[in-house]
Amino acid sequence: MTQTRTATTFPPPVMEARRWLEGVEFTPDRPLINVSQAAPVDPPPPALRQAMADAALTKDDAHLYGPVLGMPALRTALSAQINTHYGADTRAENICITSGCNQAFAAALSTLCAEGDEVILPTPWYFNHKMWLDMTGVASIPLPVGAGLLPDVDAAAALITPKTRAIALVTPNNPAGVEYPSDLVLAFYELARAHGIALIVDETYRDFDSRSGAPHPLFQQDGWEDTFIHLYSFSKAYRLTGHRVGALVASPARLAEAEKFLDTVAICPGQIGQYAALWGVENLSQWVASERDEILARRAAIETGFPVLQAKGWELLGLGAYFAYVAHPFEMSSADLAPLLVREAGILCLPGTMFWPEGAPEGKAQLRIAFANLDAAGIDTLYKRLSALAI
Repeated sequence: MTQTRTATTFPPPVMEARRWLEGVEFTPDRPLINVSQAAPVDPPPPALRQAMADAALTKDDAHLYGPVLGMPALRTALSAQINTHYGADTRAENICITSGCNQAFAAALSTLCAEGDEVILPTPWYFNHKMWLDMTGVASIPLPVGAGLLPDVDAAAALITPKTRAIALVTPNNPAGVEYPSDLVLAFYELARAHGIALIVDETYRDFDSRSGAPHPLFQQDGWEDTFIHLYSFSKAYRLTGHRVGALVASPARLAEAEKFLDTVAICPGQIGQYAALWGVENLSQWVASERDEILARRAAIETGFPVLQAKGWELLGLGAYFAYVAHPFEMSSADLAPLLVREAGILCLPGTMFWPEGAPEGKAQLRIAFANLDAAGIDTLYKRLSALAI
């Protein structure tokens, strides 16, 4: 029997993890700590919600099909924001608005790959990237990370074959949180350019990078659009996860190809979400800066409080943006430990096995903690519950 496209990959990890909650009761004195998903749990700020309501009530086009590549005003605004942040010289023609960043990745790959091609993914990888490649018949070539959970350029070069079409990086990284150094990202760009393949850089969490200024110089390279494909999400910065607004930044020629995919899949991004993103770009820079400060404070709390777990044999492998990536001290696989944590500690997190190829030993010893929705007190409670585990 022929295997279907969806049967080639695994179930959605976050949905699978939520099923672990079935039949488990959480009491007021020990409520669930949900650190499984990297998404804001609060709605957008009131002023943005008012702008969305105004758009719904007063803008007729908010309820109609729009341009496949997105609202011209939003494309122009994001181009200007990128130019300021990266010292770039993009134009609106380089910008495509998508229904979330996952769709931006899918659209980019549709312009690059055919059945049987290959894409290099550092491991631990972002599972939705792996899932999309599986379902399109493209091989995911794992690139195990090295010291500091950083991928190695020479190791990547050794994996390139005539079938390689792209290297895909995520920085700040999901799941590891690690911020890739500027010179490392540039080295990957130069490797990709030398081999005539694409470098895809997913920067969903760039608004929470601890570094000031441009995190890399790729937009400043001559002919950048021949090699570099930038992915972005408005969801985290403006709390618009439910409205699915992302972006793909590339050459106009590539976007013309992506338009074929996007028109077939969604026709256009949601209009109200685009109005929200545009209002956010134009009005919320200071608010986003304060959100970044709070995330960085929580990141600091993760780091300063970690010795209580370190004393129990835990190891902090990676930290940044929304994520702490840790090694646990137990003999059991994280695939078994994570469901057990729900029942024994009231903690929902994802096992490292969800971010590695099946059977990889590294993932069995690792967990991802999405800490962005925990304040300092919540982080302290998380650590107390983990340190009290007796398994």
